Amino acid sequence: MTGRLIERGRLSDADRTAMFTLFDAHFDGVTRGQFDRDLEHKNWVVLIELNDILLGFSTILAFETHAAGELLTVIYSGDTIVAPAAWGSAAFPRAWIHAVYDIRRLHPNGRLIWLLLTSGFRTYRFLPVFWLQFYPRFDEATPPAWQSLIDGLADRLFGSGYDASTGRVVFDNPQQLRGQLRNVPESRAIDPHVAFFLSQNPRHARGDELVCAAELSPDNLTPAGRRVVYGAKR
Repeated sequence: MTGRLIERGRLSDADRTAMFTLFDAHFDGVTRGQFDRDLEHKNWVVLIELNDILLGFSTILAFETHAAGELLTVIYSGDTIVAPAAWGSAAFPRAWIHAVYDIRRLHPNGRLIWLLLTSGFRTYRFLPVFWLQFYPRFDEATPPAWQSLIDGLADRLFGSGYDASTGRVVFDNPQQLRGQLRNVPESRAIDPHVAFFLSQNPRHARGDELVCAAELSPDNLTPAGRRVVYGAKR
């Protein structure tokens, strides 16, 4: 299984069709036109493939901005899906983290911040697995500076769709995971991170998105994150 970072404008028609086909297989409520329009607002895509078959992807909008009084480089994750066949592999997180650091070389200014919207507990779990500090989280109140940062970025990107009182974005045409993918197994629901996500996003099955943020610095990597980035010996 291999990953590749590609500029959105360099995607082939076959890439775009494969991305929509994979996305449509896992989400309700997304037309091809919607998908293409959203894609046009991103500038990078991470693709995960096995024998030229697409098993996952994430769209990225990378930009520099001033927020909460400082210059930042922001990595905003857009449409993201990993097929169940690839859930047990580290290929996607490895490719995504390496892609982010490749993008960083083009945007070297300010802290590197990940803005993540998630309607699924599996995506939220990427935060505690790979990053030491992230917000919101079950074991620490979001510091005012981080809350201001999250609110400012979410308001800029989503306007009235963002509700600062809940920390969630509600889209006019929300994307909803299909079938069993909406369900949270009991064995996972007892995980404190998953339980927190469910409490903060009770309408996740309807497509509400919890807004999260983390600094994507090497010092913020967990041991698992360091292994993904640097190899088993680290």
